[in-house]
Amino acid sequence: MKKRISFEKETEWGNEKEEVKSNFRFNIITMIIYIIGIVLITQLFNLQVVNGESYREQSNTRLARVSEIKAARGSIYDRSGNELASVKTQSNIELYKTNISNEELNNSILNLVNLLNAHQVQIENTFPIKINPFEYTIEGETLSTWKKKYKLDENTDAETAFYKFKEKYEITTDNVEDIEKIIIIRYKITTTGYSATKSITIATDVNEEIVAQISERNSDFPGISIETEAVRTYLANNLAAHVIGYTGKIKEEEYNEQKDTYDMNDIVGRTGVEYLFEELLRGEDGEKQVEMSVDGTITGEYVSKNAIAGSDIVLTIDSNLQRVAQDSLESCINKIKNGGFSETYDAQGGAVVVMNVNTGEVLATASYPTYEPQWFVGGISQENWSYLNNDSRHPQINKAIQSTYEPGSTFKMITAIAGLETGAITTKEKINDTGVYKKYDDYQPKCWYYTSYHRGHGYLNVTQALQHSCNYFFYETGDRMGIEAITKYALHFGLGKKTGIELPSESAGLVATKNEKWTPGLTLQSAIGQGDNSFTPMQIAKYISSIANGGNVVNPTIIKSILNSDGTEMSREEIEKYTNEKLGIEETDDGITISDESINVAKEGMRMAASEAGGTAYSVFKNFNIEVAGKTGSAEAVNDKVNAWFVCFAPYENPEVAVVVMIENGGHGNYAAEVARDVLTQYFGMNESVTVNESIEAIPYIEQQR
Repeated sequence: MKKRISFEKETEWGNEKEEVKSNFRFNIITMIIYIIGIVLITQLFNLQVVNGESYREQSNTRLARVSEIKAARGSIYDRSGNELASVKTQSNIELYKTNISNEELNNSILNLVNLLNAHQVQIENTFPIKINPFEYTIEGETLSTWKKKYKLDENTDAETAFYKFKEKYEITTDNVEDIEKIIIIRYKITTTGYSATKSITIATDVNEEIVAQISERNSDFPGISIETEAVRTYLANNLAAHVIGYTGKIKEEEYNEQKDTYDMNDIVGRTGVEYLFEELLRGEDGEKQVEMSVDGTITGEYVSKNAIAGSDIVLTIDSNLQRVAQDSLESCINKIKNGGFSETYDAQGGAVVVMNVNTGEVLATASYPTYEPQWFVGGISQENWSYLNNDSRHPQINKAIQSTYEPGSTFKMITAIAGLETGAITTKEKINDTGVYKKYDDYQPKCWYYTSYHRGHGYLNVTQALQHSCNYFFYETGDRMGIEAITKYALHFGLGKKTGIELPSESAGLVATKNEKWTPGLTLQSAIGQGDNSFTPMQIAKYISSIANGGNVVNPTIIKSILNSDGTEMSREEIEKYTNEKLGIEETDDGITISDESINVAKEGMRMAASEAGGTAYSVFKNFNIEVAGKTGSAEAVNDKVNAWFVCFAPYENPEVAVVVMIENGGHGNYAAEVARDVLTQYFGMNESVTVNESIEAIPYIEQQR
């Protein structure tokens, strides 16, 4: 019993000791809190009372804003490293909102405009009133709407309205010219808006003297800032314009969809490589902190985030070959229009594609008429805009990939290969061209030879039929195997579907396909490249290259490499993945294999057409130093026009390059062959004056049927 009492006492004593410890800790914590509070109160007293005036003065004289550093857009090069699209650094004058009076703002604007005028710098003027004499620059409903917006009576004349804006902006000077200078900028502020972080651009690409004066007289220009900008510049005029494309200001709907990535004044790619590779070319913008006094005078700045330049893109284009292709195409079109050949046609435009037959690399591709990408930098002129939009020849269209045409006789190699592969014809069989194909009562087309000479070619085998471009032979071949076989092999060689070349807005074209209204006559038309067949020059170049290399279907490409700003290079797989996703291209394999015999027959027929007497292009290449395999085509189009085609590859024994030429309403295929001759002369480095005769009397072959 005593032990129990003793234990209870010990327990009570322990509890008392624990309670004392707990109270001690609480008191310590309370003291610490009091000490911290005293320190904070003392510091607050020091900030607000002791040094308050000094800090308030600093606060009122220092502001800070974040200014964007635009990333330099990546350059575009040709295959040899020649720069085609670059950037140049220019100085722009920006105006930010600052805490200054209207009078100070007006004086700052007047000082700036006078400085710019002294250096003949143009300032954009959107104010719809001009002086000397006073008159509106807008009229009708536009003027009425404008007056309502600014609460002006409908009968307010231009002079009265002008002075209303003088009052609105609290302009004190009475000099009319000075008032106008101030109003132009103040009106831009009103219509555009600005803030301490969002500026308006007063002038672009100003010279170093202006920059120096603004920097030296900073106090005379409160709110004015000099911003450097990397601006796109195109170094080769119209060279490969449709491939390179151009840039322009982002559209409102585009900005609304991509606000997280772009600013409303950003410049983006609009067409060509500039458009398709916009994400890679644009880079990543940086930031800088700008400190200034409350009156807008800049007191310091530093970079808080470095800008990352965009990737550089190297094209497969050879600039020298590209220039020859463009110039020769234009020259040939003008020669046709001016009667330089045996007949005159109102040739409108055309396209050229030069392709490496083994890799699919496009060495040159021209579209005529063309334009200059530099026109769009800083805003296109009304004259150039009118030309691009109103010219019936559609200069902005890349005819090599966006326009489709019936291929005419250039399609006959497809019919020949399909006929051989299906067994409809053999290499040894000869078909007798009697001039008129009379198998069907309702459709009896004539061979072009009969139309010109009132007789047929007689007995021809398949290579001879290609050499002489005999329609009759291919009518019979097409009729034997049917349209399904023609369609199958046309699709195999990439006709009637997008090639996947790394350019936007490519047309798929159309390959003739059997339907419920199909007739035998439509098969005959399709067999010679007429009817529903309609392809781009790029598709034809793919098909010719695939024949030239022995039957390996190539994939055209315009991109040689992409170089990132960190020195790394995108792999071919990455480039293909990027472009396929952008273009929505899916690679497929139809499982078709073409025999060497069929390919060699097509190649031999083309060789005979260009390099043997009697061939449809022999007159152009008879004195050429390198053996060329080619095929002419003259395809009927709407309104009785005849489009001229010429396709070829060279050298015949070891093919390297294919050339495709198409001229809208060019009349005859061997007229277009002159362009291919010029291109091959440049490619092989030959002296044209020795190898060819400039004044060729081209034989007028008409290779189509109505």
